[in-house]
Amino acid sequence: MPKTISDTLWELAAAEVRDRESGGGEEDRGETVSERTVFVIGSKSGGKTSILLRCLDRDEQSKPTLALEYTFGRRARGHSSPKDIAHLWELAGGTSLSDLVQIPITPVSLRSLSVILVLDLSKPNALWGTMEKLLQAAQAHLEKVSTQAQQAEKGKAGAKHQTSVHSAARVLPKDYPDRELISPFPVPLLIIGSKYDLFQEFDSEKRKVVSKTLRFVAHYYAASVIFTSIKSESLMSKTKSFFSHLAFGQDKGKTVSSDSSKPLIIPAGSDSFSQIGTPPSPDVDITSLHAKNPMDLWKKVYERVFPQESISEQRELKDPAKDPQYSEPQIDAMRAQKDQELEQYKRNAAKSWKGLELDT
Repeated sequence: MPKTISDTLWELAAAEVRDRESGGGEEDRGETVSERTVFVIGSKSGGKTSILLRCLDRDEQSKPTLALEYTFGRRARGHSSPKDIAHLWELAGGTSLSDLVQIPITPVSLRSLSVILVLDLSKPNALWGTMEKLLQAAQAHLEKVSTQAQQAEKGKAGAKHQTSVHSAARVLPKDYPDRELISPFPVPLLIIGSKYDLFQEFDSEKRKVVSKTLRFVAHYYAASVIFTSIKSESLMSKTKSFFSHLAFGQDKGKTVSSDSSKPLIIPAGSDSFSQIGTPPSPDVDITSLHAKNPMDLWKKVYERVFPQESISEQRELKDPAKDPQYSEPQIDAMRAQKDQELEQYKRNAAKSWKGLELDT
């Protein structure tokens, strides 16, 4: 029976089990199904869901993501071949829910995990803070899980499983540009600059600062970077190629564009510090910044041009029920009524206690 797009995850899983029990599973045909995990993080309302749906060829209306959401994608490598599976996690709320990175990042997913960081180019004053906090949170947990997995394997016999755990560490080719000067992210990383249609209206010098800064960050982490807009079929097609490379192991294409006046399209390993040059600082004396390292220097220059919003300005509502983007009129009305009833109950209870005190 053909599976429709409306099938739930559980229905698909049940069908998969029935297929295997009846001898019709894809593994029984002699071909192995590949499973990868992609963790999407980034700017609040930065277009993560819309980009993900387009990359999966799903003609659905995007809805605000609540906390952490899971979906999956399947894609066949060729005619009559098994469909590879991509487990897709999306973190909502910008930096406010960064503690939830521990859910998708596990010893099991670590072996085939990649991260996509979506940054809203139309809000450069929140870009660095968002990028820094999310990458630090993800990297810290990746390193923690990797260490735990390696320690757990030390006491076990057999090198086969141990090798699969250690394979999470990235090994760059010996001819990788600036190999001795960069600090590769623990897993493959793709940086997507979203809302390019709005960003291209910015002043050329400001666009240059953002573009060169993200080129530096991407190269430092041995990551790919691409600027995109859901309003551009051409850019979304190229973005989909990068996504499919991470999710399904497909070719990401050979297009490279590093011109600051155009959308960046730079696969990992296609850039270098010599090509990127020094931080663009027309009104900043770099020698006066007292940076601790190259990353700190780029951060200081970037923040001089785009002062970052304070943490208090970026703080999100802790209770999603009070967040207007998740409003549900009927449910909210019932909730308000129950809140009123609760307050009335508290007042009545308080009077009762006071009465008891007076009687004694």
